[in-house]
Amino acid sequence: MTDLGNAGLLAVFGLAAIITWIAGVTLAKATDVLDDRFHLGEAIGGMILLSVAGSLPELAITLSAAKSGHLDIAAGNLIGGVAMQTFVLVIADWFGRGRPPLTTAAASLVPALEGLLVVVVVGFTIMGGLLPSSASIGPVGVATIGIVIAWIVGMFLLSRVRDRSDLALSAVGGTTTTSPEGETASGKGQKATRAIIIFVLASIATLIAGVLLEQSGNALADNLGINGVLFGATFLSLATALPEISSGITGVRMRRYTMVFGDMFGGNAFQLTLFILADLVAGQPVLPYEGKSNAWIGAVGLVMTAIFVGGIILRPRRRYASLGPDSWVVSLLYVLGLLGLVIVSQ
Repeated sequence: MTDLGNAGLLAVFGLAAIITWIAGVTLAKATDVLDDRFHLGEAIGGMILLSVAGSLPELAITLSAAKSGHLDIAAGNLIGGVAMQTFVLVIADWFGRGRPPLTTAAASLVPALEGLLVVVVVGFTIMGGLLPSSASIGPVGVATIGIVIAWIVGMFLLSRVRDRSDLALSAVGGTTTTSPEGETASGKGQKATRAIIIFVLASIATLIAGVLLEQSGNALADNLGINGVLFGATFLSLATALPEISSGITGVRMRRYTMVFGDMFGGNAFQLTLFILADLVAGQPVLPYEGKSNAWIGAVGLVMTAIFVGGIILRPRRRYASLGPDSWVVSLLYVLGLLGLVIVSQ
């Protein structure tokens, strides 16, 4: 792909970005249908279906980077994606203007628990970067194993509490959409089958686009002399966050606020489990290549998540210039975090 030149690489990168955007919108709509059909609930549906499908670009990039020996890009893409995808909630909040802030519109405390899972998993990730490569079981680092165990336990606990009435909050700013009344069982079945097919096709398109994003983006970074960590944590993370951006905006427009949080928090927690695949492909633990830069942006993402968790609990009622107060704090923190990333990387 390096033979294409910068103009050709930009064209491939842009085309792949468009594909991921369209696929993200399609995935959100298909997930909405499957949530209703199989009674998954917005939170769990977002965490399982949307988060896994939305993480396919990260999967493609991580495996490709680990196989080619670009372990810094593999780590930077996964860790840097946490802050970027958390910032997507700010974008989603802006598209919900005219209604209460996004954290107030969510009619459940389950997203706060999802955010807590992200904080735990990111904490394991940052600690894992401080361990030597020898702290491993075979090619897999012990911190990577801890991340996977924490995610499995967290998902089990979330599945147990998703229907608890004491975690429900009074809906503010309108109700979520529901399935049309009077729809027959056969009609619902046909609609669900069609949604499954569309979901699978959109997931495949997302995966292929992720491969193109990694290959064209990595070639551009090399040609332009961009630092691998900075590129992975910023430009590449932005490109791979396009499915979450499009699905988040679509979810807000459908008033599926809890699903939006499940998508973002679920994707952040799940994508860090991909370190286990990176370790296996690279034949060694990848987390020790995290470095100060990735640890910094990971910590920024952790604090951003904690702020939104606080917003879900405190439920601010007012917007200020189209954003909730928690979104403004997160935006400021993200900008300062990127400036700090440049300083740390130097």
